[in-house]
Amino acid sequence: MPLPASEPVACSGRLPERAQSRFTSDYPSFLRFRIVAPMSPHPPHRPHAPRAPHDTHAPQVGIVVIGYNDAAHVTTAVRSALAQGPVVREVVAVDDCSTDGSAELLTRLAATEPRVKVVRRRVNSGGCGSPRNTGLDRVTSPYVMFLDSDDVLPPGAVDALLAAARGACADVASGLCVRRELPEGREVPWQAPLYAAHAVLERPAQRPRLVHDTLCVNKLYRTDFLRGHGIRFPEGRFLYEDFVFTARVLAAGPRLALVPDRVYVWHVRRFADRLSISLDRAGITNWQARTEASRLAYDILLGAGQKELARAARAKFLDHELRLYARELGLHDPPYQRAWWAHTRAYLAEYDASDWAHNPTAPGRLIGRVVLSSPEPRDLPRLRDLASRPARLLPPYTHTPDGTPIWSADLPEVTLEPLLTRPVRLLPLAVDAELRPRARAALLRLRLHELYGRVAHAGPEALEVEWRCRETGRATVRRTTVTLTPSADGIWSAETAVQWTAFEAGTWELRLRVRFRGGAHREVTAHALSGAGLLRRRAVVSTRHAVVLVQPYATHSGALALRVAPGLRGVMSVVHGRLRRLLH
Repeated sequence: MPLPASEPVACSGRLPERAQSRFTSDYPSFLRFRIVAPMSPHPPHRPHAPRAPHDTHAPQVGIVVIGYNDAAHVTTAVRSALAQGPVVREVVAVDDCSTDGSAELLTRLAATEPRVKVVRRRVNSGGCGSPRNTGLDRVTSPYVMFLDSDDVLPPGAVDALLAAARGACADVASGLCVRRELPEGREVPWQAPLYAAHAVLERPAQRPRLVHDTLCVNKLYRTDFLRGHGIRFPEGRFLYEDFVFTARVLAAGPRLALVPDRVYVWHVRRFADRLSISLDRAGITNWQARTEASRLAYDILLGAGQKELARAARAKFLDHELRLYARELGLHDPPYQRAWWAHTRAYLAEYDASDWAHNPTAPGRLIGRVVLSSPEPRDLPRLRDLASRPARLLPPYTHTPDGTPIWSADLPEVTLEPLLTRPVRLLPLAVDAELRPRARAALLRLRLHELYGRVAHAGPEALEVEWRCRETGRATVRRTTVTLTPSADGIWSAETAVQWTAFEAGTWELRLRVRFRGGAHREVTAHALSGAGLLRRRAVVSTRHAVVLVQPYATHSGALALRVAPGLRGVMSVVHGRLRRLLH
């Protein structure tokens, strides 16, 4: 919706005082923004954004779609861009020298849709940056978006972003991206706290957490802003090019508009023949590329004088990148582990004292300090659980002779003393779980560990137990509450029965809530214990399904989960799947 013609907004980087009040009250909900933090009376100079035209559906946006050997999906992506309506002036489809007929499919589509422009690169670039730059050079629209060939734009995405950008005279408008796990269809919001409500930011430093959203695809950019600041993607085979591009955008100090609307669907195909860059983490080169992109992002922000954003970028590396890869480290062979450890130590050695000072017991910082303090890989299972979400700090719980909590006796420099004052709702509590399947039900045994006296002081009273389906997000019939019983060795124990009739087909994750005296609580997952009779597949009897195949297992983060295939058909599908894997 445009602003009233009688009250045009001069897009000079600041909204007139009267216009600010109108944006927070007079406009419909989808255009109500929250102005974040007092604006500087002397905002930095920036080129004027275009004044909002009267016709809200006038063609304003160019969408750059890139693809390589993705004939199965590329036309679906392009059609999702075209389906945004007349507001899309052009869809520039850049084929990165495909050999699977992708370019021919795009050419046929362009013959029936004049808004589609097909650009065929003569040489494959090996990455995503070069084809995006090629598309950006071809765009003639005032605004531009980027779309990957295996993803889609949901209905209304462009309208929501364009309304926000024009209404706030923003250089960049950004919205919610969801990761859709295929083939299950489960959707997980990406960086959801950033997009909880409409907001306008005069400058990125007002919300340092923006550095966590390194995606370029859930954003609408003013084309002249990108070109005026020379903002482009790294060329060639440069993995994680989004990190660098986003840092360049933030370093230029754009005015931003954030919207809670879903504006991008990121398809995650974990079992595809060709994994995406972010999922293909088998080799050490992926980790090396990720750290290099993170280093460049930091340098770009620091070089632009964005010290707070640069510091936030380093914190984001510890909280996201380091935890993600540490969680999977135990799955790799020893040569990979040694290479990863050495490379990570060298990278973290660039951090200064202030990078470690804030929130010193945050899981990523603890993992980083352990890596820096040890020349060789160590404590991988313990680091894996600490890297999980929520974090779990497994025993042993060691002290120095004067009683100071430390990581281990041979790493006394890694202190855990700040845990003594951390709120109980944020403590990395450890709960062990063992599930023993029986004929018609299973026995779930849970043990909560003491943590330097903090658990006893908080007074644990009960555990709330819930199984939640990963594919659908649904919980089992009801949440069970069991009383915790203390023992002399600093353990609180509980048991409960698990009825197979409550489960449908799928993967079920165990979620726990530890309830303390006075109403405090902590959400946790449970560390899966292994041993005789545990984590084994078996067929059990169910009054609802006759027979159920159940498989307790430990996730990559070490948490207990359960795969369920109810009924004879479900059992046979699992058997057939295993046979296919054995024969191929």
